[in-house]
Amino acid sequence: MSGHSKWATIKHKKGAADKARGKLFAKLIRQVEVAAREGGGDPDSNPTLRTMFQKAREASVPLDTIERAIKRGTGELEGVRYEQVSYEGYAPSGVAVIVECLTDNRNRTGADIRSTFSKNGGSMAEPGAVSWQFERKGVILVAKTGPGSGPIAEDDLMLVALDAGAEDITDAGDHWQVTTPPSEVATVRAAVDEAGFPVDSAEATMLATTTVALDNEAGAKKVLHLVDLLEDHDDVQNVYANFDIPDSVLEMVEA
Repeated sequence: MSGHSKWATIKHKKGAADKARGKLFAKLIRQVEVAAREGGGDPDSNPTLRTMFQKAREASVPLDTIERAIKRGTGELEGVRYEQVSYEGYAPSGVAVIVECLTDNRNRTGADIRSTFSKNGGSMAEPGAVSWQFERKGVILVAKTGPGSGPIAEDDLMLVALDAGAEDITDAGDHWQVTTPPSEVATVRAAVDEAGFPVDSAEATMLATTTVALDNEAGAKKVLHLVDLLEDHDDVQNVYANFDIPDSVLEMVEA
C-alpha cells in the first residue's frame, strides 16, 4: 500500500480529532468562502464549491454558517479577504512537503511556516523545488464494509466509478481509494453515492509521484510530528508529503 494511501486514511482519522477541537469548522468555512469568491456562489455551476459545501455539511457545519461564508465570498456580506498561498519545503529524511494556506496576512503566515520547518528538523524551499513530485488528483475513500451491506467488492465499485470518470481504484487498508481527475470529484462521488457505496471522504488533493521510504520509527515520528504542527496552524488548509511508511512502522507510531 502506497504512502499516500495510508496518509489519506490517517488524515481521515485526524479529521475526527480536528472536528473535536473545532479546528475543522474554521478551515472548511474559509475553503467555502474562497471557492465562492473564485467560482461563484452556485454549487451547481461551481464544482469546487459543491465539494467544499458537501465536506462542510458532512463535518456538521451548520447550514446557515455555510451560507454566510458563501455570501462573504460573493461579496453579499462583508468579511476578511483571504488569499491562497502555498509553501514548499523538506521534512527530516528529505521528505518533500507542500503546505497550502488561506491567510489574511501573507507575511505572518510565511514567517510561522518557516519557523515550524526550521525548529523541527526541516527547511523551506523555493517555489517549484518539490511540487514537481506531486500531481493534483481527486481522492474518494470508500469503506470496504458498508453498514448492513457486507463487504464492498472492488469489481462492483470499479464498474460504477470508472463509468463516472474515475481513473483508478487502489487498496487503502480499510478503504478503497478511488482516484479521479480533480474536476471530476463531485461527479464520481455522486455516482458512487447513488450506487449505495459508503463514501467516507471525497476531496481534491495532491498525490506524490515519487516517495521517500521511512523504515524506522524514529524517522517516521519526526516527519509526522512536523506535519502535525503544520496542520495545527490556523491558516494551514492542507499539508501534503511524499513519505512511504511501512505498515509495521506506522502501527508503532500510531500506538
